[in-house]
Amino acid sequence: MAKGILHTIKRFLYKMRMRSHRYFPVADPSYVKMMFYRDMGYPLNLENPTTFNEKLQWLKVYNHRPEYTAMVDKAAAKEYVASIIGEEYIIPTLGIWDRFEDIDFSCLPEQFVLKTTHDSKSVVICTDRTSFDIEAARKKLTASLSRSYYLKYREWPYKDISPRIIAEKYMVDESGTELKDYKFSCYNGDATDVMLCFDRASGDTKFYFFDKAWNLLRYNKRGKEAPEGFTVPKPKNMDKMFEIASRLSEGIPYLRVDLYNIDGAIYFGELTFFPRSGCDSNLLRETDLLFGSRIKLPAEKTI
Repeated sequence: MAKGILHTIKRFLYKMRMRSHRYFPVADPSYVKMMFYRDMGYPLNLENPTTFNEKLQWLKVYNHRPEYTAMVDKAAAKEYVASIIGEEYIIPTLGIWDRFEDIDFSCLPEQFVLKTTHDSKSVVICTDRTSFDIEAARKKLTASLSRSYYLKYREWPYKDISPRIIAEKYMVDESGTELKDYKFSCYNGDATDVMLCFDRASGDTKFYFFDKAWNLLRYNKRGKEAPEGFTVPKPKNMDKMFEIASRLSEGIPYLRVDLYNIDGAIYFGELTFFPRSGCDSNLLRETDLLFGSRIKLPAEKTI
């Protein structure tokens, strides 16, 4: 019975995504509840949310502030963050275009990164312009430009972003092959922990949580299964990274701040209000409850 219900919900949600968001209210609790049940397997309690994932859904539906749109726009977010912590933490922008056809690749350096400003997982990396597959990049980015990230999970900050393509300087850390992600969990100006993400190119990305003292936190399945005494090298200036994440999240119930670290030099990545759109089944149940207890929901709804 449960599988049949989930299948029906999946088909219904797919049809809903194919229609314009003009037909659906921005605060769309019915859709969000169905989406949550589909992905998490249990009903969403919006009236009295307790877990991290549930509270993110509440914020998605009822906590709308105009500045959130600029904060998730991958171009506008750079200006927003620079106004708070300074330009020295911003990865240089090489160009911004409305269409892929407007890009003059002869003006770009040998190495660069392309991505859309309104979407997720639309990154194209060029490490050698002479062998760069322009046609593959065109297909990927053009498809992204036509896609509404808002429609899929009702992450309303993305609803009114103008889709564009942005080019950034290509950067790698001490590994010489990647930029490790440092994703900070922040609650109203308090960055409590960081999730380190690395080995993306391997197809088996590693995710580990650490506290401010760089102790492993067994918050997810991989961390729980790590052997006793497991760790990875602590980057330089980690205290500064926690400080930056805290500053960027002041006054916001929950915000994930993504940063990079290149031999101690810190760079801004992005801001995320709803990790995995509030359907993170990789978190342990006790972690879901712990993170949920840290989110203090606003007394009033702003929609």
